[in-house]
Amino acid sequence: MTCTKPAQPDPKFIVVQKRAKCVLTFHQKWFTTFPWLHYSATLQGVICFHCAKVYLNQSTFASKCDPAFVSVGFRNGKKAIQRFSEHAKCQLHIHAMNIFAQKGSTVASQLSSAVARQQEEARNGLSKIVGSIKYLARQGLALRDHVEEKGNLSQHLKEKAEDDPAFQKWLETHKQDYTSPLIQNEILGILSNDIVRGIADTIRCLPVTQFALIVDGTQDISGREQESVCLRFVDHDLYPHEEFIGMYSVTETTGECLAKVALDVLCRLNLPLSALRGQTYNGAANMSGKYSGTQVLIREKQPRALYAHCGAHCVNLVAQKACAASTVVQDALDWVHQLGVLCGQSGKFKQMFHQIAKSDHGTPSTLKPLCETRWTVRHDAIRSVLTQYDSVLTALEEMAGTDSPTAATANGLFQQFMRGSTVLGLVMAQAVIGELECLNSSLQRRTQTVSGMQAAVCKVQSTLNGKRSDEAFQSLFEEASTVVNSLDLEPITMPRVRQPPKRYSGESSGFGPKTPAEFYRVEFYKVLDTIHTQFTERFQQGGLSILQKLENTLLSGNVDPVIHNYPEINAQLLEIQVPMFKHNYTYNSCGEATSILKGLPCEVRGLFTEVETLVRLLLVVPVSSSEAERSFSALRRLKTWLRTTMTQQRLNHVAVCHIHQDKLDLLTKKSVCAQFVCFTP
Repeated sequence: MTCTKPAQPDPKFIVVQKRAKCVLTFHQKWFTTFPWLHYSATLQGVICFHCAKVYLNQSTFASKCDPAFVSVGFRNGKKAIQRFSEHAKCQLHIHAMNIFAQKGSTVASQLSSAVARQQEEARNGLSKIVGSIKYLARQGLALRDHVEEKGNLSQHLKEKAEDDPAFQKWLETHKQDYTSPLIQNEILGILSNDIVRGIADTIRCLPVTQFALIVDGTQDISGREQESVCLRFVDHDLYPHEEFIGMYSVTETTGECLAKVALDVLCRLNLPLSALRGQTYNGAANMSGKYSGTQVLIREKQPRALYAHCGAHCVNLVAQKACAASTVVQDALDWVHQLGVLCGQSGKFKQMFHQIAKSDHGTPSTLKPLCETRWTVRHDAIRSVLTQYDSVLTALEEMAGTDSPTAATANGLFQQFMRGSTVLGLVMAQAVIGELECLNSSLQRRTQTVSGMQAAVCKVQSTLNGKRSDEAFQSLFEEASTVVNSLDLEPITMPRVRQPPKRYSGESSGFGPKTPAEFYRVEFYKVLDTIHTQFTERFQQGGLSILQKLENTLLSGNVDPVIHNYPEINAQLLEIQVPMFKHNYTYNSCGEATSILKGLPCEVRGLFTEVETLVRLLLVVPVSSSEAERSFSALRRLKTWLRTTMTQQRLNHVAVCHIHQDKLDLLTKKSVCAQFVCFTP
């Protein structure tokens, strides 16, 4: 027999048995009841498919088998059900069925049917464990606890086992083998490495391999220095991406050490240093130093890796310098900060303020302290105080009358907020801080480009320069005076001006402002002048000037000699393609040119390959290190004071999984289990 399964044709094709008094036919239900029946057209009868397969050519067993079901064929339809049932119970038939069932299985399964069942239970158990670890890592939750049974992983698996008795039984036997810290780290490593490898593969598969480096550092809860490394690249659709790669612990924060860490990361990811086109860090000397900073050491190896000081950091520094330029503004912001600290430290004052503000203004807004490392909190803090100034005064006055340890602080703040100059200082600060924080928020976007940053800076600078007028200041002064008069505060007066010694000025009186408006106008102009100066100093960087030349090539159509420094751009073709692109399309910025290229058909877009490469170069240089700053927020959630003993390797794996949740969701448990089985530590 060469067939692989029993032949069971329609009964109308089976030969009918004619007897003297009746005609016997084969019934279809016999095939259903006895699926091993096989109709042989040669024998014109049915035989046992499995017995014939096993015993037909074995003389030892053939003599013991019923020949009607092996070689002759059964034709007696009258006793069919009786004979079929007897044969099904025959030991030789059962033996043949077992032999046939074991064909194609592994050796282990042939030795014991329990092995196959154990393998399936192990696969199911490992899949559930991988799923639990994946879920906890995605949510940034701890896997373990001081008592292992109370950990999130143990409890999550316990909950899964409630509806799966087979998994519960397997888990009781193999839990220690498959949920140990070593196994957890292996699975987390597989998840993390798959994500990071995917990012690196995406960069290597780009039409033109170009990427930029973003590095920033902070200390975790245990005081260990952590360096966050991110990469920026532009995908096939000309959309910029900034991807977190990992946290790396360093023993020292010198420029040389940080440069080694950054280059080591690129080497491990198999990304060519020759494709590095940009680097963005904060303004610390170890990163941005001209002689031994990280950016200089990397540019020694790759001169085309242009350095750009983080734009968001620059705007924050501009805001700090501007607030410190005027003592009136600086003092007013300091009182706001102290008020926010008091509200955070004293629950009694916080509750008292909320009750008063709720009765006065409906829904109260929280009083927040200022923070030098948080870039967009000043305006909200100032606004909360100005819009609830009466409630603030009432709460401070009531708090000062209590026997609380913070009563003296509340009384001091009450005296300061009763001064009209404090209100004017807050109004002047609000007039400039709002625009700066809007700019800061804009520069933190992942899609922001250098040309876009420069355009945004020019807009904000122009807006603030427009406020340097007598009319603009008079409007602010009147706004502050209205608040002072409505709340019956101390009037806005000039501070005491120290007269110069007569040996210097003689009998003539020194020049000075005659009215409070004249005095505070000078203070307001100090703030605006400082902002103008800081913008000019901080956004005229060497790397940005080179990018400006590249963008001028795109906008003007005249190829700048700097183009020859980039081997990925064919300067001769660019001289042909840029004028053709400019003749057919109208654009005034790199962003508009990018939008045009995105909308072109493939055939037309292929005409401007060098223009697209130039646009990619302009897009790939990062504007800010905000992506690294965002990873610090994840670090605060992952490594808390309850998880200070987490190893660096585990922290890195969990951070990658937690930050790249969308990429983690794309990983299947089956693929992770397959890698785990083949894992070689």
